Amino acid sequence: MRKRVIIIAGPTAVGKTNVAIEVAKHFNTQIISADSRQCYRELNIGVARPSEEQLAIVEHHFIATHSIHEKITAAGFEEYALEKTKQIFKTKDVLVMVGGTGLYIKAFCEGLDLIPEIPENIHIDIMQQYKQYGLPWLQSQIKTHDPEFFIKGEIQNPTRMMRALEVVKTTGKSILHYRKNVNAKRDFSTIKFGLELAKEHLYENINARVESMIEEGLLNEVTSLLSYKQSNALQTVGYKELFAYLNNKTSLKNAIELIKQNTRQYAKRQLTWFKKDKEFIWIKPNASEIIKIHKNYAL
Repeated sequence: MRKRVIIIAGPTAVGKTNVAIEVAKHFNTQIISADSRQCYRELNIGVARPSEEQLAIVEHHFIATHSIHEKITAAGFEEYALEKTKQIFKTKDVLVMVGGTGLYIKAFCEGLDLIPEIPENIHIDIMQQYKQYGLPWLQSQIKTHDPEFFIKGEIQNPTRMMRALEVVKTTGKSILHYRKNVNAKRDFSTIKFGLELAKEHLYENINARVESMIEEGLLNEVTSLLSYKQSNALQTVGYKELFAYLNNKTSLKNAIELIKQNTRQYAKRQLTWFKKDKEFIWIKPNASEIIKIHKNYAL
């Protein structure tokens, strides 16, 4: 296949944005973001959205394209990204996809299982109860309602468990029932690069980024969104901790430390997800290395 998507993934704060821009510049092409939070117009500092200067260097897609009032799903991203890919490939042979949302990248490359629509009231009820009772409650619910997923699924991952609970309460069937284990056919090829750093270096980057976000005005950004704190888009690191501070549930110092801690944990989960995909080529953040490997791959 002549058309190829270069996928650049990895944990938060590893340096994906700068590397992707350099790679896209080399190929004179465009970038599709695979980030489930940078797509929201209302979120900027807290999601490390690329700067206006960076966005001006290379054309980006799925950045600030939607509102937090819209429901964005992996299936929605798949549809959006495939359409953009089709458009870009009319004039380019290569495009770059960059991001840390593993499910979005998986949906783009492989397609998704067809699961019935989940009623909003079930989604909200499960999310609220999880917030109130935590992980042990969620695990207990999964054990009761979907014992198959409890045995075979990711029972330390609240997002996956809430999804499984939604499905079984909606359909009466385990989410595993809907897994087809057959990848969708694509009319382009992909080459996947995972960026990684030594843990100590990555954690230093994360801590420095959080401090920088605070200096840039993250608290003001979160304050402006306080009335929307129940929005699903805002149940994310960097926002929920500062909402707690604004609601007098913790100190600002403690909220900032929690952002650092929770971001490190998120980065660890991202790496665990991507490492399961054996198609990834793991390198340090280096655009030249990606270009060189791609050249050999294309021969």
